[in-house]
Parts: sequence; structure tokens; C-alpha cells
Amino acid sequence: MLAADRVGRWLDGSGPEIGVVVSTRVRLARNLDDVPFGIKARPADQARVVGAVRWVLQEAGYLDSGGFVDDEQLTEERGGFLLERHLVSPDFVKSGLKRGLYVSRDETLSLMVNEEDHIRLQALDSGLNMPAAYEAAAKLDERLEDDLGYAYLPEYGYLTACPTNLGTGMRASVLVHLPGLVLTREIEKVLRGAVSVGLVVRGLYGEGSETRGNFFQVSNQRTLGLSETEILETVTNTTRQIVEHEHKAREYLVEHLRVEVEDKVFRSLALLRSARILSSGEAINLLANVRLGVALGVINELKTEVVNRLLVLVRPENLQAMLGERLKPEERDERRAALVRDTLVQP
Repeated sequence: MLAADRVGRWLDGSGPEIGVVVSTRVRLARNLDDVPFGIKARPADQARVVGAVRWVLQEAGYLDSGGFVDDEQLTEERGGFLLERHLVSPDFVKSGLKRGLYVSRDETLSLMVNEEDHIRLQALDSGLNMPAAYEAAAKLDERLEDDLGYAYLPEYGYLTACPTNLGTGMRASVLVHLPGLVLTREIEKVLRGAVSVGLVVRGLYGEGSETRGNFFQVSNQRTLGLSETEILETVTNTTRQIVEHEHKAREYLVEHLRVEVEDKVFRSLALLRSARILSSGEAINLLANVRLGVALGVINELKTEVVNRLLVLVRPENLQAMLGERLKPEERDERRAALVRDTLVQP
């Protein structure tokens, strides 16, 4: 379905504020108006939704630039692979429903069928680029609504399985890298500011996940009573403020703790270039330090895109998919170290 040795365009290191904002995501939750929601739907209903969505994707030409897989092809390993690439949710991977999944070849557009809702559609873009992500999601959303019909009430907006998604059914989020704020111990104050305007801050994989490498997801919490434009503006404006705080923190580090920061960055790069054993968590943390070094101009021989790519490929299921074999944990650690060494070879 996807090339295991390549990662999506949303990780290509382009776009506004790429030194801090890794990516932008817009996700829409939708349900068909004539099918029971979620677990209330019988297997025949669930299969009907999968077939209907696939038909629209085919008719609209989306399958020409992407692939669709059904429940039988969504193995545990493939689910983990897609989760590590931020293309599906943990709930979708664990779901016992009849599922379907569409992913564009460049991984900027994906659609889960029968997760919590009938449709969970998301668009991803590199850097802080909310308009592009929203436009891509809205275009497919409009086509699906025209052909399938959504559950909608004027007083509540789009109806969803969970009341927290009522209204627009939209979550706009950014994945940000904030090592400067963490190192200057300003992170809690800045993120409290985001929470105070109705946003929520989570770890690398969203709700319930831990924070690794100083990466955070910031998204809107309210979907009811706000328009799409208001949500997009709130998330974008707050992200810009977070970015400004991060830049100031990095400036402080360069001015007052330059030697310490450079030492941390170069030690991380040296370890990645020489290690014979690397766990996934250690690799992510070290690569995050290197990413900071690239953004600060301390490391000139690497590009952000290379580091972003490794941040995905070092994860267990992606590593094994790229190598084409199942490995024991200790074997993964050895092969992961070899991959990183070969990629970050001394120029």
C-alpha cells in the first residue's frame, strides 16, 4: 500500500516555521444519516459503510492517487506501521468493527472507515499550513457528503458518536518540536496558555500517549458552537505564539548556553553515528536533539527532512517493514543502529 522505505510528503521539511512546527493536521468526524453509529451498527451495516465510501473514492478519482484496504488486509503489523506514521488512530488499530482505510500515496490524505465514527478523514501538511490541510480535507468531505449524506441537525451540526465532536466535527492540530522551552523550563507556562484558550496538549501520538523528544500535539478541544474558521484561526494564532516563545527560548540558549547546547547536539549526533544498539525511544530522543541542531544551524551537513524521515523509520513496525522481516527486540535495536549509522554517515 505504501513504500516502507519512504515517508509522507508532510515530513519533507518544507512549509512555514518548519524548524518548530513539524506538521499540520485537520481531521473531520462524520456519520452517514441512514446507518446506526459505531458499535450500534450491525456487521452488515459496517460493511455497507465500507463499500459506500470505497465507491465514492473510486468515482471521485482518489484511488488513482492512493490505495484502499479493508479489514482482512489490516493486520496487527500493518496497523502498527500506519499508527507510527500518524495515518490511523490507536482505536482504529484495535477496533473489532469491519474497517476500511484509504491513504494517498504521498500520505497527506487518509480516511478511516468505522473507527469511532463511520468516517474519520484527515489531511496532513508540512509546517504550519492550516489552509492547505483544511482545503484538502474539505474537498473530499464535500464529495462524500454529496454522494452519501451525513447525519446533521441545524442546532447541533454534524452528529458524532462522542458528544465532544458535535458541531463542526473538526480537530485542527499541529505537531510542534519545543526543546528550547523544555530546556529553559518555560514549557509548562507556555502550554498552560494554550489550554487557557480552549486547546489541548498531548504527546507524540495524541490522546493518552507519552511525550518523546520534546514533541507535542496541540489541538482544539471544542467543536460545538465554533465555526471551522474560528477553530482554524485559534489553533493557528496560538501556534504562532508558541513558535515565538520557542524561538526566544532558542535565542536565549544560543546566547547564554551555547557551549552546553552544542555539546548536547554533537554528543547526540556522535552517538547516533557510532552506536551498535539503539532502542526506539533512545533513537527518537537523540534525533530530536539533532533536529534542534539543524534548526539552529549548528549542524550544517544534514537537512530537516533526513531527520524527520529517521524519526519515523526507527520505530518498530516501520523498521521491520523496511527490512522486510520480523525481528526480536534485540535484533531490532541492532538493525536500527545500523540504519541510523548508514543514514548519518560522516561526510
